[in-house]
Amino acid sequence: MAFDNATPIRVGLLGAGTVGSQTARLIVEQKDELAARIGRPIELTGVACLDPKETEKFPWIDQSIVTTDTMSVATNSDIVIELIGGTSVARTFVLAAIESGASVVTANKALLAKYGPEIYAAAEAKGVDIYFEAAVGGAIPFLRPLRESLVGDKVTSMLGIVNGTTNYILDEMTTKGLQFDDVLRDAQAKGYAEADPTGDIEGYDAANKAAIMATLGFHTPVTIDDVSVEGITKITADDIAAATAEHKVIKLLAVVENGEAGVSARVYPALIPETHPLASVHGSFNAIFVKAEAADDLMFYGRGAGGAPTASAVVGDVVTVARHIAAGCTGPSIPLYKSLPKAPINASKAAFAVRFLIHDKPGVLAQIATEFARNGVSINGVNQDLKPSLKAPGYDGEVQQLRLVTHATDEVTLRETVKAVQALDFVTGQPSILRVLD
Repeated sequence: MAFDNATPIRVGLLGAGTVGSQTARLIVEQKDELAARIGRPIELTGVACLDPKETEKFPWIDQSIVTTDTMSVATNSDIVIELIGGTSVARTFVLAAIESGASVVTANKALLAKYGPEIYAAAEAKGVDIYFEAAVGGAIPFLRPLRESLVGDKVTSMLGIVNGTTNYILDEMTTKGLQFDDVLRDAQAKGYAEADPTGDIEGYDAANKAAIMATLGFHTPVTIDDVSVEGITKITADDIAAATAEHKVIKLLAVVENGEAGVSARVYPALIPETHPLASVHGSFNAIFVKAEAADDLMFYGRGAGGAPTASAVVGDVVTVARHIAAGCTGPSIPLYKSLPKAPINASKAAFAVRFLIHDKPGVLAQIATEFARNGVSINGVNQDLKPSLKAPGYDGEVQQLRLVTHATDEVTLRETVKAVQALDFVTGQPSILRVLD
């Protein structure tokens, strides 16, 4: 095939781990196909990593282009793919690449959640592209539609499952009746969870993605510091059983909203009905709902993790950027023209399911109801028909589970109420608190 410009577009890859190695494979193995789609040859000209010997197990990577000189690759490429992770070091290389005139493709959600607005502004000022489809939802084409297809509409809210590890853990607990720690070990053995799973199970990974979603969807800077985060480490088999008995499932959700009080971005486990579409999202799959004023409800679903699926999104961005280079243009910038206030935590109201462990004595329910009434929290339902969970030190009787479901209230008031109930002498252990998504 003849090209108007036969000079290859130089691609530099920073990081050759799980996603990086698969990205290199797709670029090398599909070189001719990609060139035909781009209208100009494309060539992987540099691979930077900490240990070049690690790349020897990937036969598609030419060892002559592997180096530890990351800055050289970052500043001597037309397109730089940043897959090294982290924030401070990655920020240095990404900004250096942009300053050198290179466009950047990244899957680094932590980087964008912390420094996104700075990086977007730098790319726009230099007249280069910044694309990051793989940063949220893995292989799911989600950010591009949010960034481009819905740019003529007003997005009001987004919610979804954006972390495959936590979804796998909760799914296994639900379908097999296992405890959290057992499923986590299994997930680590199967490669679904990292050796240090903190970022996933504590909700930080989903929080990074929530910040990116809110920034793009609402055209206002939202960073990781603006996101309220709650993980799944406190979810027990008893919580799962109680949810199942009510025909509900527990999912870790990222929720971003643009309401009257301002923008909110939150991550938390929630109870959702079995009939809700998110309830059928199993394993490591992700799904995201978007609500817009004109388009109404949209749902995006697919593989949310894994080397090859994520690499698919990365290479898709590379092709897009390469097409722009071949055409002598750039894609649309990211207009952060608003400075919306951040909504206070008590601005959002929801129903909550609270499970207490109590000594089985007369009058217990009445005293708890009194505390809820004193704090202005209305009770919608009560369930004490739950199996005993444990024995309490210093108490010979049976410990019962008492589960209350409230009407809509704000989280601050709810937690103050729970704290007051915990102070009662017949309440033991730690309560379980879950939002209820209707």
